[in-house]
Amino acid sequence: MDNSAKYIIGTAAIFIVGMIAFGYFSNNPNIKNTAAVINSDDLPGIQVGTTTPWQAEVDNLKARLDLIDLPALNEEGFAVHTHQHLDIFIDGEPVAVPAEIGISHSQNFISPIHTHDETAVIHIESPTVQSFYLGQFFDIWGVRFNENCIGGYCSTSEKTLRVYVDGKLVDGNPRNIELLQHQEIVVTYGTSEETPNPIPSLYIFGEGL
Repeated sequence: MDNSAKYIIGTAAIFIVGMIAFGYFSNNPNIKNTAAVINSDDLPGIQVGTTTPWQAEVDNLKARLDLIDLPALNEEGFAVHTHQHLDIFIDGEPVAVPAEIGISHSQNFISPIHTHDETAVIHIESPTVQSFYLGQFFDIWGVRFNENCIGGYCSTSEKTLRVYVDGKLVDGNPRNIELLQHQEIVVTYGTSEETPNPIPSLYIFGEGL
């Protein structure tokens, strides 16, 4: 086999391995993606208090979208159209996810990640095909969220922040969980005794979602 043939075979092998790796990293919701990693404490209007439920913060929404590199849309897009459900429990008590997260009526725009009502269903309606992450949703909401804290509730020796997807505990930084169709996402903060048992693992989405 001459050198040119070896070069072609070697290049093809590298390409195939690269494509396999790309598929794994882009489709695994627990793999760290740097696009979703940001210090939410530094975002304008971010809520770091313990008074719940946290409001859908819109006064600084456009500035936050700019900083996390997401657009303020004139209308919903359809290139990506998925839905997830989010449950939040603080010290064993449910916390409401408000309607109209990511929607500014005064400035007439909508984020590609948003909520419409108080069912805690997250809507992703984007005009471009790309991945979206749980950390981005909280940034749009205007609530601090990282591997240790949600709002003003941060992990201690007794109380811990845990995140589950479809009933399974997620390791690592939960900001990097990719939002995929029909996930049931549960965020809990508290002692092990305060963690819901069983963890919700399924949500029945309404018709058309």
